[in-house]
Amino acid sequence: MENEIIQSNEPKSVTVKEAAELLGKSEQFVRVALQRGILPIGVALKTDESNRRYNYHISRKKLNEYI
Repeated sequence: MENEIIQSNEPKSVTVKEAAELLGKSEQFVRVALQRGILPIGVALKTDESNRRYNYHISRKKLNEYI
């Protein structure tokens, strides 16, 4: 696929920005989809009890498979 990420010595995860660009979506779309569990490429982890902040982990492998 033309958008496929080349797997080499690159990190095992990608940023929200990189994922959004590859998916042709906005960064906000990727964040919300990960928070709701509807985008099977990674996870959004709450950093505090107020549910206002998240850390995102997006798997390069899962993103490749999804694309």
